[in-house]
Amino acid sequence: MEVAQVLCMKGGNGDTSYTQNSLLQKKVISLTKPITQEAISNLYCNNFPASLCIADLGCSSGPNTFFAVLEIVATVDKVLKKMGHQLPEIQVFLNDLLGNDFNTIFKSLPKFQKDLEKTTGAGAESCFVTGVPGSFYGRLFPSESLHFIHSSYSLHWLSHVPQGLESNKGNIYMASSSPPCLLKAYYEQFQSDFSLFLRCRSAELQEGGSMVLTFLGRRSEDPSSKECCYIWELLAVALNDMVAEGLIDEEKMDSFNLPHYTPSPTEVKCEVGKEGSFTINRLEVSQVNWNAYHGEFCPSDAHKDGGYNVAKLVRAVAEPLLVSHFGDGIIEEVFSRYQKIVADRMSRETTEFVNVTVSMTKRG
Repeated sequence: MEVAQVLCMKGGNGDTSYTQNSLLQKKVISLTKPITQEAISNLYCNNFPASLCIADLGCSSGPNTFFAVLEIVATVDKVLKKMGHQLPEIQVFLNDLLGNDFNTIFKSLPKFQKDLEKTTGAGAESCFVTGVPGSFYGRLFPSESLHFIHSSYSLHWLSHVPQGLESNKGNIYMASSSPPCLLKAYYEQFQSDFSLFLRCRSAELQEGGSMVLTFLGRRSEDPSSKECCYIWELLAVALNDMVAEGLIDEEKMDSFNLPHYTPSPTEVKCEVGKEGSFTINRLEVSQVNWNAYHGEFCPSDAHKDGGYNVAKLVRAVAEPLLVSHFGDGIIEEVFSRYQKIVADRMSRETTEFVNVTVSMTKRG
């Protein structure tokens, strides 16, 4: 699987698009807002650039793209006003892979500009937005050109599926039944990818520049624990049921694995330390219910349809990968079954995603 060619969230504005099914990711951006605010404040305590260059890596498409950018710019504005300064010119780079729906992003640019003016009083001429297609597992920007980098729910995607996963039959990711050699292969791929990411960003950030990165992760040191793998194990159940009924070829099922790794805080800290370019300021863990409508974001009775909401969330994320491997003929049936499986498990268990957020500064 050529991941860079097929890995993207489902584009457009349809009912199953990422645009319509990314509330959970918005909740995570809101949860980690204090860490981002602290990083921006520290940046201006140690430096005072005349203009500011910001990159959002793995920006995807839909409302969260500019929601994240607006949060960052509003924080800059708040910090500077306390210091008696005006908002500087800001260059914002939005990065994702080539298949990302950049058209949907830029169609919403006028709304962002209105929101920016309402929030900060600054006109469109104060914030310049550019799309940067390409993999963040490689260089994207000129040397020492950035001040701040943000990435949320992107870095758990690997550059490619690890080699040597032939023994992972019946699974699509790490699972409790996966052999130790497979867990090792996934971890080594994460190590290689994240180390490369850090080296590239170190070259692109100015001295004293900052990054805030949020991974879908885990607390446990067991990479096959339920807290990070369960959501995919349940999708594998739906796929295996269809294999048993002859609706999916068994060989196709056995050759499909996700390019995904959910690190623990210890693993993130270890790779940052080994690479050596950054000082960690904060490393925190949070959690969010699988159902994005759970709790304070819950309109009407949406929380009662947990299985439906989660199935749509996972479909918006995984459908392009599934279609590229199995074709689009199975999608409706897979997610119809998946919805029922997830609803059953959610009725009997507490189901939460774990987030690992790290804030770091480039060393001098």
